[in-house]
Amino acid sequence: MIPVRISDALRAVVFEPTRDLAEALDEFYAPDYTHRSDGATLDRAEFGEMVTRVRGQIVSGTVCVLDELRDGLHYAERHVYEITLVDGSTARREIAIFGSYAEDGRFRHLSETGFDLPA
Repeated sequence: MIPVRISDALRAVVFEPTRDLAEALDEFYAPDYTHRSDGATLDRAEFGEMVTRVRGQIVSGTVCVLDELRDGLHYAERHVYEITLVDGSTARREIAIFGSYAEDGRFRHLSETGFDLPA
């Protein structure tokens, strides 16, 4: 098992979407993937729908990993992302992620929380 990293997933799925979304989701997220953010839990299909909406709003983005830890099937990571939206506005957020891997090294579950940073 070679475990995936959230920074690589963000680049492939959202920030540099040069690949088919279904292909990118298959690379990083297990079929039974769940995603929890802001008190809502999405299954993989709902997560894919959310990513599709986000992809249409983001022109470009970067991610800088601050901390990352793997322990068996457990995963924790903290990063800062910066994005430019189609309307020209920008956003910068720090995100903390806690989750687990499936046996094949893809994400099975991720929970995230974060806060806005000054531009």
